[in-house]
Amino acid sequence: MLLILVIGGAPLLIWLTLAIALYLTVVELRELQPHYGWWIWWLLLVFMTHFIGYLILRAYAAYRSWGDARSG
Repeated sequence: MLLILVIGGAPLLIWLTLAIALYLTVVELRELQPHYGWWIWWLLLVFMTHFIGYLILRAYAAYRSWGDARSG
C-alpha cells in the first residue's frame, strides 16, 4: 500500500483486494475481541502492508487460539 501511495495510482483489483483484506481483518478482530487500541493497530498494519499484514494477523490469531487451547 505504501508503494501505491508513492506511485499515485493502482488498478481496481488492488483496491478490491485491500477492501477484502480489511473486511477479513474486521471479522477476525470481532472474534478475538481485543482492546480498541489493538483494533486500530491491526487495521493500520493491514492497510499499510496490504495482504501481508492480514496474514500476520491470521498467524497471531492462530497462535493465540493455540495458546488458549493449551492453557485451558
